[in-house]
Amino acid sequence: MDVPSGRIHLCVDMQRIFAEDTPWHIDWMEKVRGPVAGIARAHPQATIFTRFVPPDRPEDAVGMWRSYYEKWSNMTRLAQGEAMIDILPELRELVPPAMVFDKPIYSPWLDGRLHAHLQERGAHTLVVSGGETDVCVLAAILGAVDLGYKVVLVKDAICSASDETYDASLQLFASRFSVQLELKTADEVRAWWP
Repeated sequence: MDVPSGRIHLCVDMQRIFAEDTPWHIDWMEKVRGPVAGIARAHPQATIFTRFVPPDRPEDAVGMWRSYYEKWSNMTRLAQGEAMIDILPELRELVPPAMVFDKPIYSPWLDGRLHAHLQERGAHTLVVSGGETDVCVLAAILGAVDLGYKVVLVKDAICSASDETYDASLQLFASRFSVQLELKTADEVRAWWP
């Protein structure tokens, strides 16, 4: 299915495991749920949700990811359950026509599936929302820039566990990627992409 505008809403890791009472809880997620859902509801056919999917158990991970999950063994799929890995309920109800891409790491680009899918759809611009600004959103943005996409980062529809790293990330994006990336509010995105 082609996207006539060439625009795709890439919503990064808006999952229950980060919204609910877990060690990975992000307080800010509650603040951005509304703006994220508003963009997704306006363009469900042009929305892709990514999910950060931990391994079943630490020994299923490779390299330093094994050490990571040895530290966070209570955050594996077996420990948390499949339901906690899913996207938020108000976003899940948009699938389909929205799509979900699972990833075992921060970046959604490593295995090439997402890029191939976007190319098939004629996408050239990614409207990015989700969490966390300084981890998975950062990985998504850097990969998108490397692959030549224009990025529109919705600054009131992204969240971090820390105000300090959120502010530093926005400063980095604005100063170092100003040719490839624009910062907009959700209201500005709605006006620009009605």
